[in-house]
Amino acid sequence: MKIADKWKDYSVIATGDGYKLERWGKVILLRPDPQVIWKSAFPLDGYKGLNAKYLRSESGGGKWQYLKDTPDEWNISYGSLKFKVKPMGFKHTGLFPEQAANWETATSLIKNAGREISVLNLFAYTGGATCACLAAGASVCHVDASKGMVERAGENVRLSKLEGAKVRFIIDDCKKFVQREIRRGRKYDAVIMDPPSYGRGPNGETWKIESELFSFVELCAEVLSDDPLFFLINSYTTGLQPSVLENILTLAVKNKFGRGRIDAYEVGLPTEEGINLPCGAGGIYIND
Repeated sequence: MKIADKWKDYSVIATGDGYKLERWGKVILLRPDPQVIWKSAFPLDGYKGLNAKYLRSESGGGKWQYLKDTPDEWNISYGSLKFKVKPMGFKHTGLFPEQAANWETATSLIKNAGREISVLNLFAYTGGATCACLAAGASVCHVDASKGMVERAGENVRLSKLEGAKVRFIIDDCKKFVQREIRRGRKYDAVIMDPPSYGRGPNGETWKIESELFSFVELCAEVLSDDPLFFLINSYTTGLQPSVLENILTLAVKNKFGRGRIDAYEVGLPTEEGINLPCGAGGIYIND
């Protein structure tokens, strides 16, 4: 498991009974987590200083219950990077802190490449990986179907004082964008993708990860340069094992280039209880 253990402004305080208690800067949130199937050591919703709790609905979704004064949004830092945090629908906050483990891998590869690296970041959300890669010296093409999330990514780039870095923000269906890039003959040295389990594009395009992921990775391999640096996939889909990502990357990327290696792993967060909370699976093809 790759652990995102370098955070100063974020931590998982405790877990149990389907919830995780988190510190986001000075704000304490309680959110559902489907991986937390064990009992809590104490009543998490009674934690002193708790600002808000996300209440699940039996019909799906849910809502935030605010227990004390909570800012509408606030900023947290990860090293030199800064991100805006805001409680949103479906228990989201605008940032997935466990992804810092993948940021560390990507930025290390970029910094040690000895050349400028162009990165295509797909399903790029609010730009955590985009900011990390820009700070490492890469140019980034950031693609997401949600206008609001792309706008938030632009805010995070500015908060991180990366306005002068080479970045393009694209609001589009990821598959259609990659198809156009292939027709244009545009190439990238690295691809990062964080696909949802299920989603819709801006024009009603549907995405279901089990039936779409392999063919999409094959498609994206076509926009890799002749000497690519890496291809990184992250997935939150329950039941999608790291070995599945390893197999996909082997068949769709490694076999195409006939060289390189693959690392597949769980992604997780340390907790103040002394355990690691699983937060999905990752896989990366590295051309070394």
